[in-house]
Amino acid sequence: MEAEEDKEAQVAAWLKKIFGDHPIPQYEVNPRTTEILHHLSERNRVRDRDVCLVIEDLKQKASEYESEAKHLQDLLMESVNFSPANLSGAGSRYLNALVDSAVALETKDSSLASFIPAVNDLTSDLFRTKSKNEEIKLELAKLEKNLTATLVLEKCLREDLKKAELHLSTERAKVDHRLQNMDFLKAKSEEFRFGIKAAEEQLSTRGMDASLSHQSLVALSEKLAELKRQTIPLKKKLESYLDLMPNPSLAQVKIEEAKRELDTIEAELTKKVDMMEL
Repeated sequence: MEAEEDKEAQVAAWLKKIFGDHPIPQYEVNPRTTEILHHLSERNRVRDRDVCLVIEDLKQKASEYESEAKHLQDLLMESVNFSPANLSGAGSRYLNALVDSAVALETKDSSLASFIPAVNDLTSDLFRTKSKNEEIKLELAKLEKNLTATLVLEKCLREDLKKAELHLSTERAKVDHRLQNMDFLKAKSEEFRFGIKAAEEQLSTRGMDASLSHQSLVALSEKLAELKRQTIPLKKKLESYLDLMPNPSLAQVKIEEAKRELDTIEAELTKKVDMMEL
């Protein structure tokens, strides 16, 4: 409990130091807020201590620099009886420019032996920088060229993709239409199959000859087509005999034989057709 009261007292003192004459904002006093504020006060105290140490160090260095500058100025006065205060306006400007150049070039002094290597190093850095800039420009130009080609390719690919999507949509519509037609044809085929089966069963109950069934009629139709195909060379053969002039009696005999054969085939065809019509 005593440690907690000490922390609260330290926090109160720290807040008073931070806000000074301004009122301290209201906050809920509990162990958690006290712990957080105490932690912040400790961190602030450590930071203030470090800042003070840095300030003291900088003050000490500034004092040392001032002493060194005064020593150099006194040495200059003793050696050549020269003081910066005795310089003209142009001389002061030149001296300031010399000092600024030495600081910029980070030379140990303002002698010519220090300036020349520093300027040479700076010139080398400048050439290296220019060379690097040229390389970057070339690389940038190459990248721009590649980027342009990539953009053109991307545009072509997008157009091809749109065409492919349009073509795919059209083909999908065609496929859907064909599927619908196929479903319709399947349904009709089943309907016809059941109708044919029912009709065959009905005709079978009425004593219909089995040779007049659908399958038999299909077989007869195929046979009829085969017979018609077989008559074609016979007709051509008969036509060739009709064109013959020598030996009329022999030609007449061949013609009569071909006619009889043709009449037989036609009679058989007529019979089959009449059976199919029944």
